[in-house]
Amino acid sequence: MRKARFSLAGVFMLAAAVTLTGCGEEKKKEAAPQLPERTCFGVFTQSDLEPLLGTGETVKVDSPADVRLTAQRPGATCNVYVDGKGRVLVTATRKPSGQSITWPPMDQNQPAPDSLPLGDKGIVWNTGARVAVTCKGSKDSFELELGISGSTDQMKPGTSRPLFTGLMTKYLDAAKQQTGCGV
Repeated sequence: MRKARFSLAGVFMLAAAVTLTGCGEEKKKEAAPQLPERTCFGVFTQSDLEPLLGTGETVKVDSPADVRLTAQRPGATCNVYVDGKGRVLVTATRKPSGQSITWPPMDQNQPAPDSLPLGDKGIVWNTGARVAVTCKGSKDSFELELGISGSTDQMKPGTSRPLFTGLMTKYLDAAKQQTGCGV
């Protein structure tokens, strides 16, 4: 009979240890994944993109070091994945001067985008922002289209458009500098 009590006590201790271990794993999953100090062409910091990352264990960034676009390198893309799911997409496209930039239609089930007073033409919506700017320089002229989109499922309603506006403002400044826009 005494052996059964010790075995039963052992079972309870083991169950408690498993339960506590499970809690530790849940807390680990609730934490935001860590990004490099600078990411997406060296433009954004961890705190810039953190609202879009959500929770998870692993983060993968697929991005070139910069967004220095040329006629030979007309585009660049940065993807940030959390636990294998796409969370942030940052794009840049360089087009010949005078080529108009058109954006695909927005999802009719989403609220209409707002105008974004950046560049020559800009819009912001609940899951992203786009800006087009004509770059006229002494050596080269071209059209530059920038885009940012991300997962906003974990954000409070009404907070995503101001976030994307701030991110695009920062991105536009860095992209103009890196591409030599207006130089």
